[in-house]
Amino acid sequence: MLEIRLIVRAAHILAAATWVGGSLMYLVVVVPALRRGPIDRASGVAAQIAVLFKQVVNICTGVLLLSGAYLTFDRLTQTTLGMPYILVLCAKISAALAMFVLAIYIGQSNMRRLAKRSTRFSRAAPQLILALGILVFVLGAILNAIYETSIAPH
Repeated sequence: MLEIRLIVRAAHILAAATWVGGSLMYLVVVVPALRRGPIDRASGVAAQIAVLFKQVVNICTGVLLLSGAYLTFDRLTQTTLGMPYILVLCAKISAALAMFVLAIYIGQSNMRRLAKRSTRFSRAAPQLILALGILVFVLGAILNAIYETSIAPH
């Protein structure tokens, strides 16, 4: 059983790191580089990058949902964790769900093109996803610390 937990946890962490790290790379390196290049070529490359990154995010979303459900069930059924763990877990799940909703919103190409012209929210959504992703990582570290202290002998 320990091996399954380890594999699922590794998949969860790798999917999260891929999505959040990819978002950071996209916003800090790719977008600025494309803006510096020739406009006609950059738009085609940007479209290809967006399609490929969307595929990666879709895979990560699936892995995160499945592994997150397994890990949540596993942790909540094996020990008494207390209210602090439950509250942090709820905050982490809420932030992750907000990321998923924003990713779906950004992924709607027609909606995005229309909104991109008219709303500040649509332009800020990628940065918001990155901020939420970092928050989810921090909350995950807090959950791990709470879990470790709850199973440690007193």
